[in-house]
Amino acid sequence: EPDLNQTLSLSLTLSAKDSDDDEEVVQVDRDHFMDEFFEQVEEIRGCIEKLSEDVEQVKKQHSAILAAPNPDEKTKQELEDLTADIKKTANKVRSKLKAIEQSIEQEEGLNRSSADLRIRKTQHSTLSRKFVEVMTEYNTTQSKYRDRCKDRIQRQLEITGRTTTNEELEDMLESGKLAIFTDDIKMDSQMTKQALNEIETRHTEIIKLENSIRELHDMFIMIIICCVILGVVLASTIGGTLGF
Repeated sequence: EPDLNQTLSLSLTLSAKDSDDDEEVVQVDRDHFMDEFFEQVEEIRGCIEKLSEDVEQVKKQHSAILAAPNPDEKTKQELEDLTADIKKTANKVRSKLKAIEQSIEQEEGLNRSSADLRIRKTQHSTLSRKFVEVMTEYNTTQSKYRDRCKDRIQRQLEITGRTTTNEELEDMLESGKLAIFTDDIKMDSQMTKQALNEIETRHTEIIKLENSIRELHDMFIMIIICCVILGVVLASTIGGTLGF
């Protein structure tokens, strides 16, 4: 007949083994989860690098367009394609960061605290900072381009004999009523015709920019809310961002 102590010892050993097996399964699941998380991190980082490269390309396109009184359609289309790509990539990054944020909030709601959670929060903070930095640079680039287009319009209006204040020009651009300034200009010389053509070109560029900047502003508001919720300190960039 089996000894009671031996039976109890065997039972405890088997129970401990089952417990070890359970812990091993949990650890494997956790390791798999973190592997997937780091794959996401690398994908987001790659998207942010692409955004940075695209922003540099946008700067070159801006310079090319400003260098020509009447830029060719190919250059303008390339700029539009870049703008669309940036919007698409930025939205992708934003949605992926949002998914990570929700996952973190869910675990915090369950009062879970682990090394893995701290790692994920740190990675999310780092990626959010990089994303905001790149998009802030893009916003600055867009704003500078708008100012340069506006300066060109002002100079070309002066060529046609129309002097405008900065405030008058801003009002005209906001209302879209360019004709107020150009309708009664006499087309009495080739220079005047060229000036009017450039005014029209720069005005069209500004209209496109306005739409892009508005979309960018809405996106920034959502990014910043997300970062503030998770305690990401972005004081150095938030002020400049909300100003556009």
